Amino acid sequence: MTVTNAATEPAAVVPDRPSGLRRPGAWPVLLASFVGQFLVVLDISVVNVALPSMRDDLHLTSSSLQWVVNGYAVTFAGFLLLGGRLSDLLGSKRIYLAGLALFSAASLAGGLAQDGGTLIAARAAQGVGAALLAPVTLSLLTSTFPEGAARTRAIAVWTAVGAGGGATGGLIGGALTDYASWRWVLLINVPIGLLVGLVVLLRLREPRTGADRPGLDLPGAVLVTAGVAAVAYGIGETESAGWTTAEALVPILGGLAALGAFVAVEARSRHPLMPLRLFRVRSVAVGNLVTLVSMVGAFAMWYFLTLYMQNVLDYSAVRTGVAFLPHTAAVIIGSQLAAPLMARLGSRVLTVLGGLLTAGGFLWQSAVLDADGTFLSAILGPAVPMAAGTAVLMTSLTDTATTGVAKADGGGVSGLVNTSRQMGAVLGLSVLGAFATSGAAGTGPEAGYADAFLAGGLITLVALLLVPLLPRARR
Repeated sequence: MTVTNAATEPAAVVPDRPSGLRRPGAWPVLLASFVGQFLVVLDISVVNVALPSMRDDLHLTSSSLQWVVNGYAVTFAGFLLLGGRLSDLLGSKRIYLAGLALFSAASLAGGLAQDGGTLIAARAAQGVGAALLAPVTLSLLTSTFPEGAARTRAIAVWTAVGAGGGATGGLIGGALTDYASWRWVLLINVPIGLLVGLVVLLRLREPRTGADRPGLDLPGAVLVTAGVAAVAYGIGETESAGWTTAEALVPILGGLAALGAFVAVEARSRHPLMPLRLFRVRSVAVGNLVTLVSMVGAFAMWYFLTLYMQNVLDYSAVRTGVAFLPHTAAVIIGSQLAAPLMARLGSRVLTVLGGLLTAGGFLWQSAVLDADGTFLSAILGPAVPMAAGTAVLMTSLTDTATTGVAKADGGGVSGLVNTSRQMGAVLGLSVLGAFATSGAAGTGPEAGYADAFLAGGLITLVALLLVPLLPRARR
């Protein structure tokens, strides 16, 4: 099994089959990939608008309410690399069905929960199921479509579906909470999971890797899962406890130590969970680094705009969701433009273009957020460059970071890409949250949200400084 070093050899371009994404047998792959990705991202944001109802119904404390969100985020981040590697070892179809079953069962348990402990445990189990699902949704595409235009188009739609899940989470959660019950925010996953699982079980054919599957590196799996989860937990604690407290520093430092031990174990393992040779592929190493830094800023769009619309403009949950529809449309348009633009410009130029659009939208958003803002003046204008730019940027980076590796490593690389995205989002919530808190002191929350968008735009520009390190990928 040979890994091409994209730094010295251009990735081989395999001509697309005439049918492209419409090739025979592709639709079960696309359905599994897109629905799985939508559910995973949706459940990051869909519960936000339902939190007040959960608190009142189950008598939750502020700390318990925070863990309804963090329980999902921490286990999701912690198990992503393991989920990706398991798909390489045991097969994409098997791990997809296992992840979907766990995700659906946990959603059912959470929707029926009668106390806060059960709800938090269910959300944590949901995160584990999502961590099994998420890498497979990407590796199914990279193993089915060869490097080239068809794969780029598939990844563009995958990016749009994920961003659409984040954008519509508020609308779906608000509608279900207002017109049914907060429980349906979780229960809705059950019938969707059953239908998609049935299609995958009966129609999806396992992509062939052409390589023998080695054993599982159990010590590496334990170390990387514990390390990433601990770092994610510690970063999450900084929002309430601060960066210099024991509550944050102990898990962060402990997690970093576990990750250091993971690297040492992987260097000696016969069958490593994450082969270190993959980091010698520039497209993988630099692509994931740029993704992580970019997501620190990109996460601000959904989170802080939701707070601004509800806390400053007094929008209802449903109205907030409707106000995000322009962002959703811009994401879809940007994702669809990414494929033909990459064919003309190449991935490095497209990454810079998407980053500049995103940063420009952030800076514009920062300038117009005020207490007297309206939908037209404070939301609609910045939505187009901000959301479309993010879609272009993430499509280009995802395509680059999964290029130049063997199919047998597709799940592991997909898990790494998703981990970079999730860790960037967790870090962004803490870092930009600190800017929002300090900016709001003595002025008002809108000033804090404006500072968060300003910081997000500047961080996105910093991420673009790393783009010249990317290999000169094919056009």
